[in-house]
Amino acid sequence: MNHRISRRARVLSAGVAAGVLVPLVTAAGPAAAATPQVVCTSAKAGLAAKLTKDITAAMKNRKGSVAVGLYDRKTKTTCSFRTTTSYDSASVVKVTVLATLLWDAKKTNRYLTQREVDLTTAMITKSDNDSTSALWRQLGVTKVKGFLTAAGMTKTVPGSGGYWGLTQINVQDEQKLLSLLTAKNTVLSDNARAYALKLMNKVVASQRWGTPAGAPSTVKVHVKNGWLPRATNGWRVHSVGAFQGGGNDYYLSVLTQDNASMDYGVATIQGIAKAIHKGLVPTAAAPQRYTPTTVPSEVIPPLPAG
Repeated sequence: MNHRISRRARVLSAGVAAGVLVPLVTAAGPAAAATPQVVCTSAKAGLAAKLTKDITAAMKNRKGSVAVGLYDRKTKTTCSFRTTTSYDSASVVKVTVLATLLWDAKKTNRYLTQREVDLTTAMITKSDNDSTSALWRQLGVTKVKGFLTAAGMTKTVPGSGGYWGLTQINVQDEQKLLSLLTAKNTVLSDNARAYALKLMNKVVASQRWGTPAGAPSTVKVHVKNGWLPRATNGWRVHSVGAFQGGGNDYYLSVLTQDNASMDYGVATIQGIAKAIHKGLVPTAAAPQRYTPTTVPSEVIPPLPAG
């Protein structure tokens, strides 16, 4: 009896003989990953659509990886873009170091020592790396992780071996941190929050770029930036900021990498920030301060001795 074997059966037979499981039904290939889109929601009519359009336009033709997060308490406005993408923190992590110290002091109901005041002031206002390394060693990664857990910053991973600048952060967690700093909560005391915001308001003029770009003169600016070049993924350039006053209360995080230069990353962040400030507070912007530079002011600290 002559049996005709279909091509499909022959393929299946050959596959089984070779020890490879070949499905009878060929599944469709996975769909191409959807291009990330800016997503905004707002209680104010028309604002979400405007911000979505303007933020998208600000990022158009910008090279590299960009992540954005915004929350405005006044209008209940939220904007997000790639909020779960991880980046090397560079000096943005210094706000987390400060918050960890304040959280730890609160647990034992103590004031900061004069040494801690000096170190935190230099760390935030001047982005001093030696001060950060000293506080990082004092706290230890265990306490940093303890704060992250208390803050719900579940995707932030402290850098190992003293490399605090390689802490992995994302916009979602940075927004959680800014939320804690700008509203009453059980993690940080009111005095601690006021202290942190005071330092972020006193950042030296040469480092007040990034998210403050285009901010209205009616708000008080609180900012911390980070910048770091590495052999892979180019420059990491980040900026987180909180803006309060004149009836306004909002905070913003923009993280970037794969920048060809620090200038390029700053320009990307500032374009996004200007669109956001203009949408939330359509008034005259305050003067902006930024002296372009490609000098890496941020360094990864060496491994501790011993």
